[in-house]
Amino acid sequence: MGFERPATASGSRAPGGDDRSNTAIITRTKPRTKRPSLYRVLLLNDDYTPMEFVVLVVERFFNKSHEDAYHIMMHVHQNGVGECGVFTYEVAETKVTQVMDFARKHQHPLQCVMEKK
Repeated sequence: MGFERPATASGSRAPGGDDRSNTAIITRTKPRTKRPSLYRVLLLNDDYTPMEFVVLVVERFFNKSHEDAYHIMMHVHQNGVGECGVFTYEVAETKVTQVMDFARKHQHPLQCVMEKK
């Protein structure tokens, strides 16, 4: 009677006497984060808000140059709507609120909205 090696959980021994069937490999899965939805912030044309005020709004709240702001304003004027930028939900919502509050404070009916891209 010789020395007997212990059996594995399945009752078998690995060749050479090693008991490797009890080892487990732990893998860690890296969670994948989903990119946030993006929203377009749009200005709507009206017949009362001065063009200069729209340019000021685009420069101030969307950090555009005077030239870019002018082109956006002209697009709004000619097409009825124009995009000022694309942002995450929270940023877009904040910008819409800021623009609307600023327009009301200066007694202009300028409308600013957001839509999912």
